[in-house]
Amino acid sequence: MPPTHPTSETPHDAPAAISGIIVIDKPVGPTSMDCCRRVRTALRRNGLPRGLKVGHGGTLDPLAQGVVVVLVGRATRLCERVMGGAKVYEAEIDLARTSDSCDLETPSRPVVVARVPTLPEVEAATERFVGDITQVPPTHSAVWIDGKRAYQLARAGKDVAMRPRTIRIDAIETLAYEWPNLRLRITCGRGTYIRSLARDLGAHLNCGGLLTGLRRTRVGSIDLSLSIPLDALPRIFPLDRLLPDSILG
Repeated sequence: MPPTHPTSETPHDAPAAISGIIVIDKPVGPTSMDCCRRVRTALRRNGLPRGLKVGHGGTLDPLAQGVVVVLVGRATRLCERVMGGAKVYEAEIDLARTSDSCDLETPSRPVVVARVPTLPEVEAATERFVGDITQVPPTHSAVWIDGKRAYQLARAGKDVAMRPRTIRIDAIETLAYEWPNLRLRITCGRGTYIRSLARDLGAHLNCGGLLTGLRRTRVGSIDLSLSIPLDALPRIFPLDRLLPDSILG
């Protein structure tokens, strides 16, 4: 007869035996941790234990949408590997406006532009940001400063001194340009702020640089084709829909 008591092979009572990945297509609004909480709740409704580890492989700002890699159980050990993978973003930038947060989190303001840059000038400017570059994160960011997030200090009206750091951008492709709106596809490494890129690109062109839309389409080998829209996440998540760790390549 089969055992009537839990065994080490009973996945619902053995968090260490569970390992997998759920790729979420995050909409604008929720945080990456909100995605993790939704996944954890859906798994617990399937009888999984309260202590099951759930984490994500890289933060996506609330105003951004796209790929969030949610790691479940033993797969949470792969967090650094996921975060180290190349990211691909599609960004929408308004070259006639700016804001304190470099995006729509804070009120935007117009920028006086003496001369509208041409498409060749824009493309030449983007090339200057490809490679290993120094970038200053936005003041409204999750960077830690003296035990607090930078955005907490900025929202409190305090002066925030952001330290420059070296990041890598592998490629920037211009998808569309009709003044003042610019759409780019960016392939970059860990720690890159697309808001900072928008700000710095605009400054180089003597324009504004306001990020008005951002979608992450790929993290490492994982793209949107593997994703589940957050709003379509099953209320009770079936274990056979967990993706294997091998999708990381």
